[in-house]
Amino acid sequence: MDPGVKCGIVVFPGSNCDHDVYHVLGHVLEQETVFLWHQKTSLDGCELIVLPGGFSYGDYLRAGSMAAHSPIMAAVRRHAEAGGRVLGICNGFQMLLEAGLLPGAMRRNRDLRFLSVDVHLRVERDDLVYCSGYRRGEVLRMPIAHAEGNYVDTDEALDDLEQSGQVVFRYVDSEGNLATGANLNGSKRSIAGVCSAEGNVLGLMPHPERCAEDLLGNGDGLALLAGAVQAGGGAELTAAVAG
Repeated sequence: MDPGVKCGIVVFPGSNCDHDVYHVLGHVLEQETVFLWHQKTSLDGCELIVLPGGFSYGDYLRAGSMAAHSPIMAAVRRHAEAGGRVLGICNGFQMLLEAGLLPGAMRRNRDLRFLSVDVHLRVERDDLVYCSGYRRGEVLRMPIAHAEGNYVDTDEALDDLEQSGQVVFRYVDSEGNLATGANLNGSKRSIAGVCSAEGNVLGLMPHPERCAEDLLGNGDGLALLAGAVQAGGGAELTAAVAG
């Protein structure tokens, strides 16, 4: 298997998906993977940084707001600005928004309830390393588990986001169509995941690490994490996993 990249999973007080991500990266994909405590000031040579899901700092103030100011986030920012890969999942996506590494913000879900359910996503880009194992327009099934997943921004900013191709995933129905009933948290324009202008930073609310093995009844998330650890940005690792 492709040696991939060294992976670092940042652990915050209240993280609860860190070991799930570790299992997929370290055991399923057999990549060198380490945990990085939030008080560290270096990334220990890691090339892929994952900010995992959970309830960092108890979601006080706003989800991800306190974690965005943890000591390690300065190193994460430098890594991202230098073109390094950063993946934020659920609470990790919220951190990236709070840190200004991705555009937009999160509000409480439309119905003000915590949501834990499978949703369907449409892949809007397949030219990112993270999405190299998917086809544009492909419909995936992934679980969500959040109370603050209602993605918002101004209409002007959303227009810019669309024009720059930074919308990576949208909530859709099982046939791939936009529908109010499929956008359970009420996100503007059904946005489920966005990337930086350069494409190296990706944030999404659904959990690919929770649907990365057929043993669990759904392996749709595996290709995303496999793409994230490709050493050269090609499709070799994704192909190896698929085969």
